[in-house]
Amino acid sequence: MNKTKLKPIIIVVVIGIILGGLILGWDEIDSHDIEYHADNLHAHDDHTNDEEGPKGPNGGMLFTTDDFSVEVTIFEQGVEPQFRIYLYEKGKLLPATAAKVAITLTRLGSSAQLFKFTAVDDYLVGDQIVIEPHSFEIAIAAEWQGKTFHWGYEQIEARIEMSNETLATTGIEVKTAKPGIISPTRQLPGVIAFNHHNVVKVVPRVPGIVVTVNYHLGQQAEKGEVLAVIESPILADLRSQFLAAQKRLVLARSVFQREQQLWKEKITAKQDYLAAQQLASEAEIILELAAAKLQAFGEQPETVLQQENLTRYEIRAPISGLVVTKSIARGEVIEANTEIFTLVNVSTMYAELTVYPKDLGIIKIDQQAIIQATSQDVIGEGTISYISALIDPQTRTAKARVTLENDQQQWRAGMFINATLTAQSTKVPVAVSVDAIQTLYDWSVVFGRYGQYFEARPVELGHNDGKMVEIRSGLLAGEQYAAGNSFAVKAELGKAGASHDH
Repeated sequence: MNKTKLKPIIIVVVIGIILGGLILGWDEIDSHDIEYHADNLHAHDDHTNDEEGPKGPNGGMLFTTDDFSVEVTIFEQGVEPQFRIYLYEKGKLLPATAAKVAITLTRLGSSAQLFKFTAVDDYLVGDQIVIEPHSFEIAIAAEWQGKTFHWGYEQIEARIEMSNETLATTGIEVKTAKPGIISPTRQLPGVIAFNHHNVVKVVPRVPGIVVTVNYHLGQQAEKGEVLAVIESPILADLRSQFLAAQKRLVLARSVFQREQQLWKEKITAKQDYLAAQQLASEAEIILELAAAKLQAFGEQPETVLQQENLTRYEIRAPISGLVVTKSIARGEVIEANTEIFTLVNVSTMYAELTVYPKDLGIIKIDQQAIIQATSQDVIGEGTISYISALIDPQTRTAKARVTLENDQQQWRAGMFINATLTAQSTKVPVAVSVDAIQTLYDWSVVFGRYGQYFEARPVELGHNDGKMVEIRSGLLAGEQYAAGNSFAVKAELGKAGASHDH
């Protein structure tokens, strides 16, 4: 190993000597001792590189001085990665209690980490997890039969050296992890539908024969305009009854007024006066009944006198709206209560959203949503006005609804859309750019920048708003990382043949 690579290992070993001495109960070590061990490290330790050093019976790094050997392994089968150490004398396994061992581990950009060990069966096990990646420099201190032993080695994994000039040519952007505000978003699929509060079915109140159809599919009708005209014998009969009742009332009132005057002048008997009064009252009742029948069919009695054709029945638009269905034709005989038109006021529309169970916790009534058509450049905003209380047993999804303004009629029923919802903003202690996250060895990683090196840092991700993502563990605020074009770092690691073998 050259002196350049050896220097940091020497420093680590010296730190390990000091910390290990405290753990193992050594006597005070003066500066002369530190210098001695640093100067003579290479003389008594030929195992500073995991590719060159011998392996022990358990596949770990084997360090030997005189008759005493220490095998260092990282065990991770069924457990979190942990140091396991085996002790040997002249190649024969010793009891785990035969010696005291301490390890000082140092990573790029991190302070030294001290591992203490306890005996379990025939090996010593470390008191901490060896977090990924297993790229570090370690110093080993052991006490056996009154003697102390020191070794050190370097293990490199998921690390690549890249100069600032290389960063410039590859377009890799370096940023600093820091606290941030995350506004998580969710994108939900959906479809545009009519506002069902603005949908009106048009039906005739009486049967008849269609003589005129004024509106057709896709046309806009204003409230009160005549959609169609039918001729109805039944309506003609009702109108005739009303007109006859009206004339009868006029005659009855005239007779009553004459009899009343004659009775006052004592010309006729009171009995004739009362009879005329009764006939007038009965005529009023008959007229009121005829008027009520007309009103039941949507006819206003006062308009009957203006009708030239008593059979003519005008079907008028109850609202201003678009004709979306039509089932009427000239000459057709239609029955009462047959749906002949459907009118929809399209000034507002619904965005019907499909909500998966995992997203039900983030959507709320009155929550803002941005709606965008999938096949057209149409964007709108609205708020959630409805969330279904049931999950569909077939699709296992719920429904949410956003009301959209549609004055320009840019939204059409049946259009597929995506809705972007923003959840409540959260302040997080560490956040990085989303483009910094890469996948390596099945980890989600951020490539930390340490001097001229990038090294993968497996991270636990939290809230994500599409721009920034929370880092819950694996990277600290203040650390630099590869942001823009971070994939280039991963590509360089692949070229270098980086592996994940322990």
